[in-house]
Amino acid sequence: MKITVEAPARAGLEQVWETYNNPADIEQWNTAREDWHTTRSTVDLRVGGQFVARMEAKDGSAGFDFAGTYTRVEPMRLIEYRLGDGREASVEFIERPGDVLVRVTFDAETVNPPEMQRVGWQAILDNFVRHVEAKVRS
Repeated sequence: MKITVEAPARAGLEQVWETYNNPADIEQWNTAREDWHTTRSTVDLRVGGQFVARMEAKDGSAGFDFAGTYTRVEPMRLIEYRLGDGREASVEFIERPGDVLVRVTFDAETVNPPEMQRVGWQAILDNFVRHVEAKVRS
């Protein structure tokens, strides 16, 4: 089962692309809830390159590595990757007048209900949009 989330970012395509893929920025926006955060991020944005975002509860009670390998990279347009468990995902960057639509499609996992996964991934994407738009304003 595939799930899709999307959000428009009122920023230029280059800014959206750079902010989405910059490890320092990822540490700022990559969280679904206020009581979690990303403590480190690495990005090797090329086919065969790997990424890791270490996500942890702020109270230290839990954590995991969100990690995978890039399978397709079309700069300013598309990123596809495979997670460590074999699931696949894609991120599209669609330039429109006044914004960039960021669309993430991913294979659902089997542990959590699909709606919970959709809500979590949407929350992360919404945090990304707030972060990139704040950078544009500053």
